[in-house]
Amino acid sequence: MASKILFIGGTGYIGKFIVEASAKAGHPTYALIRKSSISNPAKSPIIEKFKSLGVNIVSGDLYDHASLVNAIKQVDVVISTVGYLQLADQDKIISAIKEAGNIKRFFPSEFGNDVDRVHAVDPAKSTFAIKVNIRRAIEAAGVPYTYVSSNFFAGYFLPTLSQPGATSPPRDKVIILGDGNPKAVFSKEEDIGTYTIKAVDDPRTLNKILYIRAPANIYSFNDLVSLWEKKIGKTLERIYVPEEQVLKQIQEATPPVNVILAISHSVFVKGDHTNFEIEPSFGVEASELYPDVKYTTVDEYPNQFV
Repeated sequence: MASKILFIGGTGYIGKFIVEASAKAGHPTYALIRKSSISNPAKSPIIEKFKSLGVNIVSGDLYDHASLVNAIKQVDVVISTVGYLQLADQDKIISAIKEAGNIKRFFPSEFGNDVDRVHAVDPAKSTFAIKVNIRRAIEAAGVPYTYVSSNFFAGYFLPTLSQPGATSPPRDKVIILGDGNPKAVFSKEEDIGTYTIKAVDDPRTLNKILYIRAPANIYSFNDLVSLWEKKIGKTLERIYVPEEQVLKQIQEATPPVNVILAISHSVFVKGDHTNFEIEPSFGVEASELYPDVKYTTVDEYPNQFV
């Protein structure tokens, strides 16, 4: 039997892809939705789509303990995809899971860098630290878990080659943080959804970090630019920003630019996606576990923009 899955934060950016993957994979799928979201014009198309996929809409709120426990008692697995302003409040989910007493697995809101293995500066450092605290709280509570480290969302970085303020990929010059050599990982959002749902009932991912680090999607900034140059048949002017300058820009920028820059520094300058080996003691890699998944490669992704 496919586990029943409850989503908290399912209408958010990455959440909606994972909810869809869950419904399409045949899991009885539940989405905890606040009353304010149901009447929110920005959220209603997402909620309507959920309904068309057969998702059960459960009225409730992260901040209403009784509704949370009630929703959790109806399912086997809880997946949180709450936004970064609510990350710390996931302790409320942990206590509701403890009270409900029936959950086989909890996926906290992660879907980025492996926060236990980062070399980030603020403001990213503080955000990562909140995720670390939630990991330790889950482990201390004895709640079975899977942490999904999906690295970069392709849809966020590839359409502009990570150029600040751009709406399309560069065609003359490109700004590169650091020397452009550390390798980053770019995963398409739909693939993150597919891999996350495959992990739900897999004993190999229990109490482990699931890394989405498919070999064809590991690219340095320089590799990425060369790939794009080949596709458009043109050489771009590469402007390299030394680390000291990147750090200065982070300090001077305002939110959310400073957060994005700090995460980019962690990945493109410090190499935090790939500067460690995935050891079987703590992690597994998704494309190795599920070779049957046909994922979108970084090479294929930019074809839509040529």
